[in-house]
Amino acid sequence: MLEEGKFKNKYRISSPRLKGYNYSQAGYYFITICTKDRIECFGEIKNGEMVLNKYGQAAEKQWQWLADQYSYVKLDEYIIMPNHVHGILVIDPPNVVNAVGTISVGTGRDAASVGTGRDAASVGTGRDAASVGTGRDLSLRDVHIKSLSDLMGAFKTTSSKLIHQSGFVDFAWQRSFYDHIIRTEKSLSRIREYIYNNPLKWELDRNNSENLLM
Repeated sequence: MLEEGKFKNKYRISSPRLKGYNYSQAGYYFITICTKDRIECFGEIKNGEMVLNKYGQAAEKQWQWLADQYSYVKLDEYIIMPNHVHGILVIDPPNVVNAVGTISVGTGRDAASVGTGRDAASVGTGRDAASVGTGRDLSLRDVHIKSLSDLMGAFKTTSSKLIHQSGFVDFAWQRSFYDHIIRTEKSLSRIREYIYNNPLKWELDRNNSENLLM
């Protein structure tokens, strides 16, 4: 079972990046990104499940876009919550095997649907020429591995643009983001469970606007 309070209250202040760590190297990273001022604009929790509105769908689309755009990025478990995103992002450069200690890239996941619970047909598809950020840089994307900060910057920029185009012109993300380097299978399993169960615990979530002043 997930340790009670393991990740509670950890996202009010963005963590600094780990000094001296190369955030473009292969690894599993637990990411949390919050909306500015914790504005709940991505949908609502109904019966323990997150129901996305058009802004939440835009955020999810661009989260999936990261793996569609960059061949070395894979997405494990993730959830779009009313005012934040939790996700496990895997940087998996070509020709790297078993890059994260005892964790192998793709652990416990079908290659057709890495960690999202969505079938292959629903990930990275359904985008037309008008979609934000779908143009791929085929010449450079495998030559230069973007750092985690650059990847999150790309997600924030493209998702913000899409949300603005969808009608929420004042939307903004909180500055920076929280990250945690996942080093063991046990930690990976714990964080997957935490993400999966996040909607069920929304009433107790510190990011819930009803709890922010408590």
